[in-house]
Amino acid sequence: MGAGEQVRADEATWSGEWVESRLGVELTGPPELRDLVGLALRRNPRRAHLLVSTVLGKHIPQHPSRILGAGLRLGGLARDLLGPAAAARAVVLGYAETATGLGHCVADGLGAAAYLHSTRREVPGAGRAAGFEEEHSHATEHLLLPADPGLLTGDGPLVLVDDELSTGRTLRNTIAALHAASPRARYVVAALTDMRSADDRRALEKSAAELGTRVDVVSLTSGTVRLPPDVLTRGAELVTQHDPPSTGTPGAASRGERDGGGAAGPVEDAPRGTSGVGSAARGTADSVGAVAPGEQDGVTAEAGVSAPGASGGGRAAAGEIQAGRAAPPVWQAAGTPGATAGGRGPGTVSGPVTGPGVSGGPGAEPPSGAGVSAPGASGGPGGSGAEPPPGAGASASGASGVSGAEPLRFGEGRGWGTTPGAVRRVALRWPAGLPDGGRHGFTADHRERLDAALPAMAARIADALDLPARPAQRPRVLVLGTEELMYAPLRLAAALEDLLSNADTRAHVRFSSTTRSPVLPVDHPGYAIRSRLTFPAHDTPHGTRYAYNITGADAYDAVVAVTDSAADTPALHAPGGLLDALAPHTPQVLLAVIPSSVPAAAAPADPLRGPDFSSYAPDDVGWLLQDLSTVALEAPTEEREEAIQRGGAHYAESLPVEYQPSPDYVRLFHTALDATADRIAHAVATVTETVLAERSPTPVLVSLARAGTPVGVLMRRWARRAHGLDVPHYAVSIVRGRGIDTTALRWLAAHHDPTDVVFVDGWTGKGAIARELAAALRGFPAFDPRLAVLADPGRCVDTYGTREDFLIPSACLNSTVSGLISRTVLRADLVGPADYHGAKFYRELAADDLSGHFLDAVAARFPDPAGVRPMPAAAEREPTWAGWAAVERISEAYGIGDVNLVKPGVGETTRVLLRRVPWRVLARRGAGADLDHVRLLAEQRGVPVEEADDLPYTCVGLIHPRYTRGATGTDGTSATARAAAPGGRAR
Repeated sequence: MGAGEQVRADEATWSGEWVESRLGVELTGPPELRDLVGLALRRNPRRAHLLVSTVLGKHIPQHPSRILGAGLRLGGLARDLLGPAAAARAVVLGYAETATGLGHCVADGLGAAAYLHSTRREVPGAGRAAGFEEEHSHATEHLLLPADPGLLTGDGPLVLVDDELSTGRTLRNTIAALHAASPRARYVVAALTDMRSADDRRALEKSAAELGTRVDVVSLTSGTVRLPPDVLTRGAELVTQHDPPSTGTPGAASRGERDGGGAAGPVEDAPRGTSGVGSAARGTADSVGAVAPGEQDGVTAEAGVSAPGASGGGRAAAGEIQAGRAAPPVWQAAGTPGATAGGRGPGTVSGPVTGPGVSGGPGAEPPSGAGVSAPGASGGPGGSGAEPPPGAGASASGASGVSGAEPLRFGEGRGWGTTPGAVRRVALRWPAGLPDGGRHGFTADHRERLDAALPAMAARIADALDLPARPAQRPRVLVLGTEELMYAPLRLAAALEDLLSNADTRAHVRFSSTTRSPVLPVDHPGYAIRSRLTFPAHDTPHGTRYAYNITGADAYDAVVAVTDSAADTPALHAPGGLLDALAPHTPQVLLAVIPSSVPAAAAPADPLRGPDFSSYAPDDVGWLLQDLSTVALEAPTEEREEAIQRGGAHYAESLPVEYQPSPDYVRLFHTALDATADRIAHAVATVTETVLAERSPTPVLVSLARAGTPVGVLMRRWARRAHGLDVPHYAVSIVRGRGIDTTALRWLAAHHDPTDVVFVDGWTGKGAIARELAAALRGFPAFDPRLAVLADPGRCVDTYGTREDFLIPSACLNSTVSGLISRTVLRADLVGPADYHGAKFYRELAADDLSGHFLDAVAARFPDPAGVRPMPAAAEREPTWAGWAAVERISEAYGIGDVNLVKPGVGETTRVLLRRVPWRVLARRGAGADLDHVRLLAEQRGVPVEEADDLPYTCVGLIHPRYTRGATGTDGTSATARAAAPGGRAR
């Protein structure tokens, strides 16, 4: 035992005793067998009992080093059997879901060439190399999806890894399926425990002989399980008798040993001590590292201590813990019945997961009422109009947040209840291109890269954990893998264990993972599964998932949940989801997300780069778009406007004819650039410094094509100039009413940590794109929806360089100031579900291209880095959506009836004049040179310019609200008639 660990009265009780005595099961074998496994019951018509491994890292939290040690030892046995030369050529295949991590460890111990595990997750576009059935399982089908099909067709030994061999039927099915596709001379089966009967062993020998191959078996221990003839019936009856109701405390009390009134039973059945999060020890470690479930770390349990939610000195009625339905905490302050910190009651939801520096989580939609502040717009910088979690402002850890409640004392723990908003995301900085596991293959080179990166990633987790220095009682930290994702979280846990065992903040680190396997919980020292957490699946459309032995007296001071980006779905963060289910049972929850690996055949294409696509330099920007340069997409502006307003077309389905500026207009562009380059350069520096200070020290800039792209390039140049940083920059498409390019998001998540991604645009008008981005990213919670812009005259975001509404010369032109790239296109016949949105590269306009000139002119005016500071955190930075309110007023005053036809700000007004059928322009009285180009364009289009005194913007462009072929949008006839009506003028 580690320092501070103590032994309790029931530690000698084997965790399979309860099932053995009631089900009539006989488990025979050497003494170490009972150190390696316990027994539990499950609802399964094929098998009533479950051997629960103590060193697998699935159902029972365990020392990461002991889990790794068991797997490495098993791999060593296979290596001894094969010899070094054959072992180096071997491929290891692990079974989903329980043995995915074990198989990795066996491959490590074997020194194998590569590792692959089966999966039950469908991966779109991934080729299926093989499949087989696991007959006794609750989910029978296994898929093999190697990125390199050669892993299954080589001539080296194939080592199959599972946690337990019961009958060997699954093993025989697997070998038969693989051997039929690609015969091998030798197979090795490696299992923690071999429980086959003599008949089962003979069946494997016969199968191998029929196939003409050799099959050897290695295991850490072996034994037999003798089952009574009526085992399925008896098992079903026991499950029905003891299956807990939908609410209650962790684990069902053993009936007949504890009455229904909640009185404490015998000492061995008494509730484990609630004075500590940790449970008392129920077993001892052996040479393999086996520990009985719920090992205690520094707290001695006392018989008869009341459990949370219990009455009369004993536990409450038997039951499982379900997401969002936890009992109130025992430290709840007087006068707050049924409520935890911050006013959060049972069944309600904690706040959304927030990233570093994020207040209130992802951005919510702006208010629709004029002049109403966005929800949650208080305090420091927050989500763009985001609503903070209930009870925001309460401490997320270290105190209950309830008046009169005792502060948290680590090592004593709570076991129940936590404050809202306690779930936080930690950026691992997972190495780019490193697979998250063996679903598509994991090689020795991958292992070396992971080994090198682990210390730094563990340090980031340790820094994110709110653990005290030199605590009186060592805190308990659980690293929780998710279903098939076991190896990477296990390795992170082992690295964290090493780090925290030598740091001032010493902690006990354990590892387990969630599962789809339904097991009956019974709170008895002679039973392996004493508590169960239930929540909906978050990586598949439906189903229920479980986590065992991590609640109630088994709870932890902190839980680090680790999943991959494909499973980082809204269901993970939803009310009742895994994160919400964990929150009531630990003071803090961290979420770490690993980019999901995708086989090259199924992965989105790499980004396009100049000079093949765009006139920008290759390292300026990568375009996550498809090239539609050869497709005829342009249509006359009037035809497009009529089709759009009639509802028969979307603006993103076609392109306007590219505007060719007159010589006067080009001269105006150069004049404007010379006049505003200083302001733009300072704004670029300010917004970039704010991003580096508040969002990520290693950001990944993702500009919204195309207006955001010149700004992204300039931010990248500033980061290099001021800090020597080589910041990645990509451009993606977002379409109003259709959302963001999800294929591009998949690529980003696979190649970068989503928490580093910062979306960039040129400016805000009324905030429609900021709103669209926030809505689009609700399905991708790993990405921060807050938009960073050069200018925010609409007061729609909290990360900006300025809020002045002045001419940004890149708005004056179209493709010729944006790398010769068109607006983005989204049309069903051109863009499939797995495709990037499209755009055109206008190579033919190269002679008129001013993209590089614009960038160089602004970069030449960059200020001295020593004099640039991030935007200070202040309430004034919070989005107020004042621009949105002004747009609604103008829409109503002019009888337009559609805010999408009102385009506020200099940049948006310029776009109206260049791309749409303009109706009129409203200009702030006294606006000077910033509007020279607007006046010139309006004159060329025959559009009236009206001056107003109370505009929050320098100007506002109005699209013709009733456009038909008979209306030109240039003579103002309809506008004059409408303006003559009462209230027809903006005031």
